[in-house]
Amino acid sequence: MSALDTTSAAPSPPRSPTSALEAPAGGTPTKKVDFDVASATEAEASAPVHFTPTANIATPGAFAQPTSCKCMAALTEGGRLEPFTITRRALKPTDVAIQIKYAGVCHSDIHQARGEWSKGGVFPMVTGHEVGGVVAAVGDAVTKFSVGDVVGIGCMVDSCRSCKYCVRGDEQYCKGKGGAVFTYGDSTNKYEHSAEDEEVTNAVTYGGYSESVVVHEGFVCTIPSNLDLAAATPLLCAGVTTYSPLIHYGLRPHHKLAVVGLGGLGHMGVKFGVAMGAEVTVVSRGTGKMEDSKRLGAHHFLDSTDKEAMAVAADTFDFILDTVAANHDVGALLDLLTVDGKCVMVGIPPDAVPISAFKLIMGRKILAGSLIGGVRETQEMLDFCGRHDITCDIETIRADEVNEAWERAIASDVKYRFVIDTATL
Repeated sequence: MSALDTTSAAPSPPRSPTSALEAPAGGTPTKKVDFDVASATEAEASAPVHFTPTANIATPGAFAQPTSCKCMAALTEGGRLEPFTITRRALKPTDVAIQIKYAGVCHSDIHQARGEWSKGGVFPMVTGHEVGGVVAAVGDAVTKFSVGDVVGIGCMVDSCRSCKYCVRGDEQYCKGKGGAVFTYGDSTNKYEHSAEDEEVTNAVTYGGYSESVVVHEGFVCTIPSNLDLAAATPLLCAGVTTYSPLIHYGLRPHHKLAVVGLGGLGHMGVKFGVAMGAEVTVVSRGTGKMEDSKRLGAHHFLDSTDKEAMAVAADTFDFILDTVAANHDVGALLDLLTVDGKCVMVGIPPDAVPISAFKLIMGRKILAGSLIGGVRETQEMLDFCGRHDITCDIETIRADEVNEAWERAIASDVKYRFVIDTATL
């Protein structure tokens, strides 16, 4: 990640955002959630208000000043997650405050908190970039959302907004001075428009393992009303990470698609491939996941340890979606591709991938990669899921079970995504 510009911006003066007791002009939102509203009084302006799921949304001017909330945080690199309190910024005019209902557990959370991808992360670290919740308050210039809307945020909460990639809707590839502002462990002060007061919030992004979040409306997505919120929440990362390459690299209904690995990403690749009309094969080590692949809709199963079966499958697939994050033989996967076939990697093995150029040249094959999706494509993916009734297979956990869940995720002991019920914080 690029070096961060940590220049502080002056704190914004208190505003009077719309709260749950002050319906925004322009009518009633199309989808709302009823709150169990408790009585509350105006908080003192001299200190952050503590967020509570019922009190703050019932307070006129809620989130008009910095608001503290409970979370689960890694206080040091490699440390266990433990209860902690963070402060969210006061609403800016174009900000949305979200009462977080659910937070998905992505394997990236573990890598980041344990320094497995890079050392020198920002701690305390509050992970979680699959966030589902309800709008609790909006800034006075917000036009896209109203209090009560069911929404989500994914891996980014801002970007430079002006480079050619941001302009075209690929904020994940932002080439501003610090790149995209990621949902946790990043500096909010890369850009003036995203800046926070270091004395109040540490000017650090904190993720979804928490009670609330404040984010610019341009990085918030609407979750379709027909989808279960808990099961839809992991779509904000696992969903768009697999949807985006299938769209970008041109999966077609007549294609034979191989999804390599059946985990949090792989099971979504299967669901999307089937919904897009492809003939889907799950490729996995051993046969332990054969029955589950059929339950998810896959048409075929291929055991990658069966040399005879792999030889028979050579030169048959138009598209391979490789979701495996462990070291594995990518060259063997290229042998499965037909001429002009494409293998797209979305998993990140720890070591470099050795590939013979002959495997690509002799079949005009493509080996590519893909990183999540921009906000526009993420919304497109959610809308697609709404039309096809697609969600993630999840196991809901309490906040105090997250350390155990991380260990189980490492052992692949989950089908197929843990989701934290943040009401248990």
